[in-house]
Amino acid sequence: MARSSSPAPSSARDAHGAGLRFTLRDIGGSATVPVVYRGSVPDLFRVGRSAWMRGRLRRGVFVGTRDSLVTKCPSKYSPKK
Repeated sequence: MARSSSPAPSSARDAHGAGLRFTLRDIGGSATVPVVYRGSVPDLFRVGRSAWMRGRLRRGVFVGTRDSLVTKCPSKYSPKK
C-alpha cells in the first residue's frame, strides 16, 4: 500500500493505455517514489489529496494494482468545529 499527500502536478494522464505516471510523497514529506498506475482514477485525485493503492515496488517504481487507487478529501475527515 502506498500513501501520499501530493501527487505531482505534472501527472501523465493515460490511466488505461501506457499508465498514469506520477510521484507519491510519504505523509511525512521526506520520501518520494515514482508510480505507474492503470485503471479507474477517482474524481478527487489531484495535488494535495491523500491517496493510497495496492501494488508492488519494481525496479524503483511503484506499480499500482489496477483499479485500487483511492483518494480522500481532507475536509471530509477533519474534526467538526
